Amino acid sequence: MPITKILIANRGEIACRVIRTARLMGIKTVAVYSDADARSPHVEMADEAVHIGPSPAAQSYLLADRIIEACKATGADAVHPGYGFLSERTSFAEALKAAGITFIGPPPGAIAAMGDKIESKKLALQAGVNVVPGFVGEIEDTEHAVRIASEIGYPVMMKASAGGGGKGMRLAYSEQDVREGFEATKREGLNSFGDDRVFIEKFIEQPRHIEIQVLGDQHGNIVYLGERECSIQRRHQKVVEEAPSPFVSPEMRRKMGEQAVALARAVGYYSAGTVELIVSGADTTGDSFYFLEMNTRLQVEHPVTELVTGLDLVEQMIRVAQGEPLAFTQDDIKLTGWAVENRVYAEDPYRGFLPSIGRLVRYNPPKQKKGVRVDDGVEEGGEVSIHYDPMIAKLITYGETRLDAIDRQITAIDRFEIEGPGHNLDFVSALMQHERFRSGNITTGFIAEEYPDGFHGAPASPELLRRLGAIAAFIATAEADRALRISDQLGNRLTPPSEWQVRKGDIVMEVSVSEDAIVVDGEVVDMAMGYTPGDRLAVADFGDEEESDELAVKVQRTRTGLALTARGATHTFEVLPSHVAEHARHMIEKVPPDLSRFLLCPMPGLLVKLHVAEGDKVQPGQPLAIVEAMKMENILRAEKAATVKTISAAEGDSLAVDAVILELE
Repeated sequence: MPITKILIANRGEIACRVIRTARLMGIKTVAVYSDADARSPHVEMADEAVHIGPSPAAQSYLLADRIIEACKATGADAVHPGYGFLSERTSFAEALKAAGITFIGPPPGAIAAMGDKIESKKLALQAGVNVVPGFVGEIEDTEHAVRIASEIGYPVMMKASAGGGGKGMRLAYSEQDVREGFEATKREGLNSFGDDRVFIEKFIEQPRHIEIQVLGDQHGNIVYLGERECSIQRRHQKVVEEAPSPFVSPEMRRKMGEQAVALARAVGYYSAGTVELIVSGADTTGDSFYFLEMNTRLQVEHPVTELVTGLDLVEQMIRVAQGEPLAFTQDDIKLTGWAVENRVYAEDPYRGFLPSIGRLVRYNPPKQKKGVRVDDGVEEGGEVSIHYDPMIAKLITYGETRLDAIDRQITAIDRFEIEGPGHNLDFVSALMQHERFRSGNITTGFIAEEYPDGFHGAPASPELLRRLGAIAAFIATAEADRALRISDQLGNRLTPPSEWQVRKGDIVMEVSVSEDAIVVDGEVVDMAMGYTPGDRLAVADFGDEEESDELAVKVQRTRTGLALTARGATHTFEVLPSHVAEHARHMIEKVPPDLSRFLLCPMPGLLVKLHVAEGDKVQPGQPLAIVEAMKMENILRAEKAATVKTISAAEGDSLAVDAVILELE
């Protein structure tokens, strides 16, 4: 029966995403919103909107009764759950069915079967799907966990049975890691998913995270739509996804796809779903792939599959929910080109990727055009709230080859303007430029391996610095020209400087700017650039028309020059007229205060546990406190041997960034 009105039981970019497709299909939409989202784009986009409660998700988006009431009040005959929130709650799908409302997703039985990681592994085994060696069953306590881990062999992964999204997971390389992490894994599972059961499995060496997109209808037809490579992760949270995978051969794709379809068929699956696999990158035969879990919903990273298959997965979900059969078979599925997605998060990569919140003072994504797609649900002036996921947007690019798609990412990221909360644009740009990533030699440990000391900005080549120096001098000339546009009674006009010294640390460039050419250290730079003083984004073209190389640069004034952000880092240049530069004096940098004796809260969060008391002696690596932020527990450890002098916070306190927890001596 045709669906006439869809309520989207979600928020942000996925709500906007569903609304766009529904609108193209001629189906009306209903948005729901909390207090925090009253002015969000998804509310404005929908045909109708219903307020469902306060800002915390537990008091709004997670209340199935409120969603069903909103359906009845607006006459919505179907619900699309998006991802997260109620999307994989069996009880929600059953409640909708009981109310006579179509659930745009799989049947409740399939959600239940795949929602429990322990039971889903048993079903996978029965369906002939490869599973990771491990203990499939409930673990009694820490001692039981230690015995199991020893039997499997280290390293092992501890996972919350109902977990997902990187929450409720701990990697253990030793018995001590199990003893420290088992109870924390249980707590995260309970706090995030209401289930404290934990299972343990072997950790695969050189692991790659690859997933298969499946799609089925209510007539028994099921196909797989190729794979997505999701190995670039931080703390098990995906950052970069691409389709297809640079590691997967056609034969491997067929084997994985057939096993994914077999599992879906075993649980009577229909709608869109994803079978997640862990693959050993050390096995070049491609035979070492193992079932992790099945996500019975639309994935965050579904756009890359859409771009290489030409299918709209939201449209397919709606058609399946209406009872339509798939209009294609497995033989019709062809993967064309390459797509890459970067998740743009509200987090500060320069401070250990700490979550960031605040108002989007500036939000200007790159223009959507051929090969560039932005899926978002925010707008300038909006608020990034502590109540929800920190993802601001998804930037997706497409190209004929993998490197084409990657290079489009680099160019698009340079044009992506965000001011207000911290963001990871520099970091994802650095990833796209990293030679190891570009080669396709990646694992789930990529970020930890390549950035062991944290992220400090992408390195700049001498050629990039030379180009930025030319841009800095061009901008300085344009701004000086505007400032000097004053005339006396005779109509004379002052002339701006044309000779500049551009300095970055020990690097000094002499730059000449004229109507005919820009010269850097005696060499002509072939550059065409349009810039109006006050612009926040400057775009320069280097080379001739046939081989033009575009460089978009974010511009910010400093006291003595410019801060130019491009290619994954901000470069601060001192820009002075040459005759002034000879006499300029550099400011003496102040030495920052020593804060090493304080344990500071690294993010806004809740102090869950204090492991020490005043007077206790501590050793390097010893846990001092646990802070919970965005449903994740973070263990804060001692960096050196010391004695606890004073404790300034108590368990249960809500702490701000850099709040003092305790002092050491």
